[in-house]
Amino acid sequence: MIRAQLQNNQYKFGESVFEGIKENHYAKNLWPVVYILSDGNTKLAYVGETTDAYARMSTHLKNHDKSRLTSVHLITSDKFNKSATLDIESNLIKYMSGDNQFRLLNGNIGLANHNYYQKKDLYRELFHVVWDRLRAEGIAQHSLEHIDNSDLFKYSPYKSLTREQSMGLLQILKSLANGTHKNTLIEGGSGTGKTILAVFLFKMLSGNLQDFSFGEFGSEENKFLDLVRVIRKKHPDMKMALVVPMASFRKTLKKIFKNIGGLNANMVIGPAEVARNKYDLLVVDESHRLRRRVNLGSYYGGFDKACSRLKLDKHKSSELDWVLIQSEKTVLFYDAAQSIKPSDVRKEDFDKLKKSAETEVFKLKSQFRVKGDNDYVEFVDGLLNGRLDSKGPFETDNYELLMFDSLKDMISMIRQRESEYGLARLMAGYSWEWKSKKNPSEFDINIEGINLKWNSTSIDWINSRNALEEVGCIHTTQGYDLNYAGLIFGNEITYDPLNDKIVIRPENYFDRNGKQTVSDPEELKAFIVNIYKTMMLRGIMGTYIYVCDPELREYFRNYIPLFEKEEKGDPVIFSGQEPNPGENAVPLYDLRVAAGAFSERQQPEEIKWIKLPEPYRRESDFFACRVFGESMNKVIPNGAYCLFRKYRGGSRNGKIVLVEYTELQDPDFGSHYTVKEYRSRKSEDEFGWRHEEVILKPRSTNPEYKDIVLRDDELRALRVIGVFECILA
Repeated sequence: MIRAQLQNNQYKFGESVFEGIKENHYAKNLWPVVYILSDGNTKLAYVGETTDAYARMSTHLKNHDKSRLTSVHLITSDKFNKSATLDIESNLIKYMSGDNQFRLLNGNIGLANHNYYQKKDLYRELFHVVWDRLRAEGIAQHSLEHIDNSDLFKYSPYKSLTREQSMGLLQILKSLANGTHKNTLIEGGSGTGKTILAVFLFKMLSGNLQDFSFGEFGSEENKFLDLVRVIRKKHPDMKMALVVPMASFRKTLKKIFKNIGGLNANMVIGPAEVARNKYDLLVVDESHRLRRRVNLGSYYGGFDKACSRLKLDKHKSSELDWVLIQSEKTVLFYDAAQSIKPSDVRKEDFDKLKKSAETEVFKLKSQFRVKGDNDYVEFVDGLLNGRLDSKGPFETDNYELLMFDSLKDMISMIRQRESEYGLARLMAGYSWEWKSKKNPSEFDINIEGINLKWNSTSIDWINSRNALEEVGCIHTTQGYDLNYAGLIFGNEITYDPLNDKIVIRPENYFDRNGKQTVSDPEELKAFIVNIYKTMMLRGIMGTYIYVCDPELREYFRNYIPLFEKEEKGDPVIFSGQEPNPGENAVPLYDLRVAAGAFSERQQPEEIKWIKLPEPYRRESDFFACRVFGESMNKVIPNGAYCLFRKYRGGSRNGKIVLVEYTELQDPDFGSHYTVKEYRSRKSEDEFGWRHEEVILKPRSTNPEYKDIVLRDDELRALRVIGVFECILA
């Protein structure tokens, strides 16, 4: 019903657009509508909503930037009301920014995030329909699920801030506007949103104020707006930069800034660039990773030159000093618990800065990265610092924390989560030498006969091609979000049951720059504990743990639930009693389905009745068959018996399906069958919806398996037989 009532009309943006509006029922009758102005050549776009399309287009045509756009996409529906169009506008801005097809001219801060009637039941589905239409028309490219996992979306400023973040932002703006403090230090643990707040600040100080919506700040809306105006009046051409100490994460943020209107990649710099220029404002993300002159390797020369340029004693100064000297105002985002190397600026230096009369301190306490919330953060801190009581394993309905006795099982679960949600990765403590760095043919880690390699790239490893087959270290994962993290605790960390404390074995710690010059064992322990704590807070939805050391494994068993592998034997076949189809039995077809290319031609025969699992009882739309091959092994093992639901209609996108390819139909030999994840691209004409392309995607650990792409006449020979439900055995 929604599909039939939703319309997306495209017009040329110019004076002729008014003729089109006059012919549009919703626009001419002052219905709430959503619109997208775009230009396919410059790849610029603007998203808006209005109840007076005629007046709004007139205003945009007078605007210097928007008047150069060439197309109008008018999205209308008789289901739209003002709340719905505000919500759809907000979501379009967020997702188009994350899609990265167009660079948005929008400056909206404080996007709509309110509830309204039927928001979940009706309008969430409606937005998916809108997005699919835009993908069909080339305005959008990626799926919503893909964008949800992208860094560009996660760190986008086109989002609502929490109340706590808003207050932190207000403190920063007051300091910049009133000159009451030179430095603002924002303290917050992993997942408290420090990076998002930094990006948000840059967008607020760089965007066009006439496009901003400050409504979400409630009664304090005018405070924010007035402060921004004061700052801009003081610094009409403010020279500012975001300092990111970690090279990998710096590249990610450069990419994000490049694709946000009003910002550019040159605003994101490394600490070495700070010494070359003076700034009105420097914002430092992950400031706990600024360095001092310890274990710098090839960076010693660059560090010494910067100190000389600033007339500083190289032995006593740090990159933190460079920032404080070179900027009129500084904002530092800081977490002492994420300092992981001796080269990091000492906590004592930050403590001294916090006590200064020139510094204002604000704390972010609310955790919203991991779904375990603050309870999980406190649990991790207590676990790794020996401060837990004997209440038993950590339990919550919102977060999946499990310990594995088998590394093979943990790897299998990470691959399964990758196929389901994406962004599932293996990580480990630095307890193995990095042999593959010099010789790519060598393996670095061997556990239980399983050979693994460290990350093959240090730049954006999490999103790299081979990430699922490798193991990330702290230097390639700090600062990034995952959906699921599989963490290996190495042999450099153990547990002393007699003294009830975590113990470090330096001889098993192979990060050379991580332990050189550290003479105090407790200091090295603090770094290593911080490394594991940081990695345990990467997973948004869950963390899986494998522990090499037996003493530490026993300690963890007291507090972390143990993974219990569900052993599946052969399916139960009825004999001696009458099966009751749909009630307690399902037909098993003699159909050897290929999880690869299409199977050989065959004619399925119902040969046996097998026991139907409890959750599926009293339904008659099920059947079972056996799947062979490795192209779906992330979800379906070779030779598995699988339960399918007969396909009766509806969306198949993103689901695993059993399909029949009948182009080579033969009455004696039957058809070809395969199991794959289904993807389709659709278009609409006067006759309704039609498929332009169907992609049958493998989900395999073997990259040699490729997509099966069917187009045009080939689609007539394709039929979806069933939708995968679960593995039976």
